[in-house]
Amino acid sequence: MRALQQTSLNGPQDLRLIGDAPVPSPGPGEVLVRVTAAGVNFVDLSQARGTFAGGPRPPYVAGIEAAGEVVAAGEGVTGLEPGAHVIGVAIAGGAFAEYLVLPAAAAVPVPAGWADHEALGLVVNWPTALAALKPLGGVEAGQTVLIHAAAGATGQAAVTMAKHYGATVIAAAAPGKHEAVRALGADHVIDSHGPDLAADVLRLTGGAGADLVLESAGGAMLAASLAAARRVTGRVVVYGLAGGEATVSNWDLVYKHQVHVIGLNIGILIQAAPQVFGAVMGEMAGLLAAGVLGPAQPTLHDLAEGPKVLAELEARATVGKLALRP
Repeated sequence: MRALQQTSLNGPQDLRLIGDAPVPSPGPGEVLVRVTAAGVNFVDLSQARGTFAGGPRPPYVAGIEAAGEVVAAGEGVTGLEPGAHVIGVAIAGGAFAEYLVLPAAAAVPVPAGWADHEALGLVVNWPTALAALKPLGGVEAGQTVLIHAAAGATGQAAVTMAKHYGATVIAAAAPGKHEAVRALGADHVIDSHGPDLAADVLRLTGGAGADLVLESAGGAMLAASLAAARRVTGRVVVYGLAGGEATVSNWDLVYKHQVHVIGLNIGILIQAAPQVFGAVMGEMAGLLAAGVLGPAQPTLHDLAEGPKVLAELEARATVGKLALRP
């Protein structure tokens, strides 16, 4: 089968299209999915750079998120017959291929009436945004939320949901992406490349700072996020490190940034706090039923374009959800 194989830990430039990858076989409790669309995520970049804790070692078939049709089921699988359309995550990779094996318990049905690619984000971007806003971030109506990378797939979902919950949204994005974010309803849009992001947020909040910051930028931006948060009661939920690692000391938190810092990894949340994740998915089902969230409209590319698409994502040159068709 056709697949994208990561051959080193030097980044997406060492992603190779191969035509002879073996079709995997589903084991007990697993299903084999014919992939029709694979989501592109920052996790793919982290794995390609070797910065994802416990990530796969090269050579490996890349990609963690895929949607498609169930074509075979392993022993003990019930309720997922061949022909069903599902979306799921395989954190060890394998999604950038024509076929993918998923745990049956983690295969989520594609909503009725949706094309497979329209469900991309349903198990990665949207739950991450919702978990950061609600159970961890504690967003409430009337509060101010700063959302980094607001034009990305997770950021766009966060803007939409934060507005639904009655928050005032300050969206940070590159200048060329501002219109896309405004169209989602952001109250204020600021330049993520500006000289002093924290000062921009403090100016927009009358010096008080944001009640909640959704931090995925990483690098030096983490310090700006801490400075932009409201003192004592402000929360900074960190769920990404696209710009690299950052250092926060205990001195910083005692004397400089008296805020709540909360780490979020959606995979760990699923494993360690399944009841919290269950509540997130229940809330998301309600948002889907109410029309707050609807079918995704990812930008689709051929599988062979994967290295180029990932390089553009790494350079922050993309808007919205990206997907590959195998």
